[in-house]
Amino acid sequence: VQLQASGGGLVQAGGSLRLSCTASGSIFSRNRLGWFRQAPGKEREFVAAIRWSAGSTYYADSVKGRFTISRDNAKNAVYLQMNSLKPEDTAVYYCAADPGHSLVSTWYTYWGQGTQVTVSS
Repeated sequence: VQLQASGGGLVQAGGSLRLSCTASGSIFSRNRLGWFRQAPGKEREFVAAIRWSAGSTYYADSVKGRFTISRDNAKNAVYLQMNSLKPEDTAVYYCAADPGHSLVSTWYTYWGQGTQVTVSS
């Protein structure tokens, strides 16, 4: 499974960005897709996850109500719509895929490269 993330950039606090992640390879290896982020000097943290087939979602408390994860089966893409961005959302964002089905698990087998999101105050 190959994952390609894009869409990062610089935005002012309160603004929005949409990240995209294009997936290729076996669909059975990507039953769930997730977004993670890692800020400088901090550990990588879970942001959101979605089941590829059912579309069910799960979010970290820190982004609930502001971020929305979605997928487009025809385009083999997963998106992360980020609204009401805060400076503390600044991080490198990664998409990941896994054959498992549990949305709460943060163990993922396949990882894409990151895309930088910077939110200025």
